[in-house]
Amino acid sequence: MPRSIATTTTIGLDELLDFVRRRHRLVLLTSRADGGPQLSPVTGGVDDVGRIVVSTYPDRAKARNAERRPQVSVLVLSEEFNDAWVQVDGEAEVLHMPDALDGLVDYYRSISGEHPDWDEYREAMRLQGKSLIRITPTRWGPIATGGFPADVAARLDAR
Repeated sequence: MPRSIATTTTIGLDELLDFVRRRHRLVLLTSRADGGPQLSPVTGGVDDVGRIVVSTYPDRAKARNAERRPQVSVLVLSEEFNDAWVQVDGEAEVLHMPDALDGLVDYYRSISGEHPDWDEYREAMRLQGKSLIRITPTRWGPIATGGFPADVAARLDAR
């Protein structure tokens, strides 16, 4: 059986955003006060301006960390664990109520489309006191897939 070959595909910003728009499972990396990493599995989307958006609460570590140090990274995963992924580095902006409300609508739309009752959604976000993290991509790696390096797979397949 042929081995799967690891791939890396260099992409521009438009291709990156297209890739992220179709994937909503992310791992957000922020920095704790002591400089150590804080990893958070999150659901995310892409807003109309091309920022990665994540809904949260103001007292969560990811929100506090991103406010203190806005340089963050996001690992964007595919539905299948062994499928394509990309790391995105960027500058985060954290919005709290009431400033977060319109962005939370964009967040919802980017993941689930239209809500059946936007007034109800907005009221729920207000009642929950939700916040929004918006990440402007500044650097990103290639889209990658796991597998063997091509030369290793060839050696193994030749045996």
